Amino acid sequence: MNRGSDVPPRKLFITGASSGIGQALAEHYAAQGAQLGLAARRAEPLQRLAERWPGQVCCYPLDVTDAAALRAAGDDFIDRLGTPDIVVANAGVSVGTLSEHAKDLDAIRQVMDTNFFGMVASFSPFIGAMRRAGKGRLVGVASVAGIRGLPGSEAYSASKAAVISYLESLRVELRGSGVKVVTLCPGYIRTPMTERNPFPMPFLMPADVAAARFAQAIERGSSYVVVPWQMALVAKLLRLLPNAVYDRLLEKVPRKPRRGSAT
Repeated sequence: MNRGSDVPPRKLFITGASSGIGQALAEHYAAQGAQLGLAARRAEPLQRLAERWPGQVCCYPLDVTDAAALRAAGDDFIDRLGTPDIVVANAGVSVGTLSEHAKDLDAIRQVMDTNFFGMVASFSPFIGAMRRAGKGRLVGVASVAGIRGLPGSEAYSASKAAVISYLESLRVELRGSGVKVVTLCPGYIRTPMTERNPFPMPFLMPADVAAARFAQAIERGSSYVVVPWQMALVAKLLRLLPNAVYDRLLEKVPRKPRRGSAT
């Protein structure tokens, strides 16, 4: 997506920008001259991005489960740069969980708080300003794992299913406002999160390639996109499978390790 010199630089706010998809998107847009507000729990990677693109990056070290911190960051971004053109709620965590283990309950709550509530809290500071501007993109990073429940990933699948439904609700709510809601459903993308998976990952895609595909979907204002395209076919098949067939196929697949278990 090349932008002419007479076109003002894009303004974006991205959460989970310290690694993985969030960092790849930040780098993609920074290379185009965009002004970025980058949020993540780890300050050091954000600072490195700011040093790489001086004058383009505002750093917001925070946890997306802290709605007050996100509100303050959003207010600061708008004060500095104005209403963002694009807000990407990307922050997320993934860990194997099993409800039968009482000690997994805290991890399940953390996954839901980060992946679902964190997305809502990330959008909240900006929706009013974007409505008034009558334009913009609210981009939520979901996952193919939210389409059907994966064994051993109860919390992650549930959180991403919640995200998909939430984004659909928000999309309809904002219809006609000029603000488009984009649901991104990655398959397997090469990131620090997927590096821990002890099983084969079909159609694994580098993060920078995925970021370019996502940016194209964001530019189009697509309502729902699965990347890579091969996983879109898998996702459609998963939706159609009867429960008995799905259960038989998935019962033996390898599980993501539970927190504290051997990898």
